[in-house]
Amino acid sequence: MTLRAPVAAQRTTGRSTAGRTPQGRSSASPASVGLPASTGRATRARAVSGAQNAPSDSVALGRRVRHLRRAAGLTLDDLAERTGMSPSALSLIENGRREPKISALTTIAQALGVTVAHLLTAPPPNRRATLEVELEHIQRTESFAALGIPAIRIGPRLPTEALEALVGLHHALADVHAERVATPEHARRANAELRETMRARDNYFGDIERAAADLLRATGHDAGPITRSVVDRMAAHLGFTLAHRADLPSSARSVTDLKHRRIYLPQPEAGQHDSRALALQALGSVVLGHGTPADYAEFLAQRVAINYFAAALLIPEHSAVAMLRDAKARKDIAIEDLRDAYAVSYETAAHRFTNLATHHLGIPVHFMRISAAGIVYKAYANDGVRFPADATGAIEGGRVCRYWTARQVFEQPDLSAAYQQYTDTTTGTYWCTSAVDPTPDGLFSVSVGVRYADVKWMRGRDTTQRSVSRCPDPSCCASPPRELAERWAGLAWPSARAHSHLLAAMPPGVFPGVDLTEVLRFLERQPE
Repeated sequence: MTLRAPVAAQRTTGRSTAGRTPQGRSSASPASVGLPASTGRATRARAVSGAQNAPSDSVALGRRVRHLRRAAGLTLDDLAERTGMSPSALSLIENGRREPKISALTTIAQALGVTVAHLLTAPPPNRRATLEVELEHIQRTESFAALGIPAIRIGPRLPTEALEALVGLHHALADVHAERVATPEHARRANAELRETMRARDNYFGDIERAAADLLRATGHDAGPITRSVVDRMAAHLGFTLAHRADLPSSARSVTDLKHRRIYLPQPEAGQHDSRALALQALGSVVLGHGTPADYAEFLAQRVAINYFAAALLIPEHSAVAMLRDAKARKDIAIEDLRDAYAVSYETAAHRFTNLATHHLGIPVHFMRISAAGIVYKAYANDGVRFPADATGAIEGGRVCRYWTARQVFEQPDLSAAYQQYTDTTTGTYWCTSAVDPTPDGLFSVSVGVRYADVKWMRGRDTTQRSVSRCPDPSCCASPPRELAERWAGLAWPSARAHSHLLAAMPPGVFPGVDLTEVLRFLERQPE
């Protein structure tokens, strides 16, 4: 991860700021968390190629008629006389504005001395005709209309070089649009690549740790949970004020007003029981110098960076490491202790443990957040555990083996207690501790696990709970037991719960899913 200077510390250079974000960063600059730039290029290239090779039939037909007419030395009036059609009707056909009936098409073909099939299927006669067809097609698309710019009249006076430039410009715009409007495949690949970056760094990013430590020192916070007053002090140090609003746009978790230096957060009664993390994440975008993301991969990288930054403030490195080292010396490491010492959620404590465990304690780990149905929402590993993954390497949406700790915790009589278990898997034996997290969207479990060789440092290692997982072997849990399947063969037919979002593309926009009009109108309503 590469940090950028805090906005408050950036100097005015006198250079033009055209095309730059309000935070002084080019909208095309790299993401704070570096990802391979190849993600989505093949998909994008296919999309652009498809746009180039899919011209409107009526436009292509019209250009063929015009070319053949001119090649024959005929004017519109001449062709009108031969076909019995009016010059204006022929002009509409040549401009692709009217699709002729088959009888009229036959008459035109006969007048020009060609077959109907030639009129319908012959390629454009030259490069200029190809460009004219393509530009005409582009200017009739909804994406062109959304640009809000007037269409160019395509006629003989328009230079071929201008045609080349206009078509090339629209291809470039399509390229940028394809990057920003991520497909599910692109998003999943970007997520998988980001997770690989995190694994290679043991999920520890020193530059973000240092930025968080600098802010903690600057605001005089030494130890203990970060209170709302401490968060207010941090915001003031960076030149911002925090404001809670009941009418915050539903598509945004928070809104930062860079003009008036305010960060708007939801009211607690609007569904956020604790706005500290949201406020610290918003401040993280300021401290880390984030600008408008160029694509979904950069958006995702920025999201991970601000989450990390907020966690590094809520659970400061220096005090947390001291606490964990002491617990390791006593062979008594527990996620619950981090949670309670810093007044954070179990998930935040578990996430933070993955940041510090390998780098400072030498303990490889894995982390999961899954639904009660076993669906993976978040996961990280550098200890060799094998998560269910698709061909892109993405694991989100996969189903965890029902014998893993993360799912077995839902079978326990007391869902308020942490549950520990040893699981023998195809890649080794792992010990895991898991807790159930009730949310408005249902029950989830949050789990942290280590290799058998490292369990000696963990509280709960004396558990007698043990299971065996043979996944990805289908006979483990993906397929029902043979006797059960045979007994009900042909006698059961469930109705699948189909979720429409599974078929949807990624939400459009540089901030996926955010209704920018709603956000800007919200800002317009706020007092100066």
